[in-house]
Amino acid sequence: MNYEFLFAQLEQHARAIESLARGISTEHARMKPNADAWSILEVINHLYDEEQFDFRVRLDIILHHPAEPFPPINPTGWVIEKKYNERDLETSLQNFMNERAKSLRWLSGLHAPNWESSITNQFGSVTAGEMFCAWVAHDVLHLRQLVELHYALVQQNAAPYVLEYAGEW
Repeated sequence: MNYEFLFAQLEQHARAIESLARGISTEHARMKPNADAWSILEVINHLYDEEQFDFRVRLDIILHHPAEPFPPINPTGWVIEKKYNERDLETSLQNFMNERAKSLRWLSGLHAPNWESSITNQFGSVTAGEMFCAWVAHDVLHLRQLVELHYALVQQNAAPYVLEYAGEW
């Protein structure tokens, strides 16, 4: 595993996420292309909660407290329960950025982590290295989601014009 590359990706992803959320109106931040989709605001708040309650916490458990169970999380349920789409975008984005900075400081403070440390639970066996890599990959999945939401915003705001000339989506 190339830890330095992946760590740098977490830093870069935070900036990319911030860039994709800045300058968006409240209306556009709350827009969902369809009933099953998340809005930009929901993605940002999901990332904030994941940063606080999922990856960093679970990686710490694997590395330092393998006898402890993972605390329960409910990422999809929290979208509605915590009313993500009713929150303020700027505050939500700043919360995520602050929490990511905390995660990066925590990761920087790890001394010779054993990436092969593992834990077995309801998800099966997972190593610290797998959890760390999944954290980075999770960002990429939501970056893709944010780009798709931006494309949907362009489509919505371009009507009645079509975007075919831009290329296949």
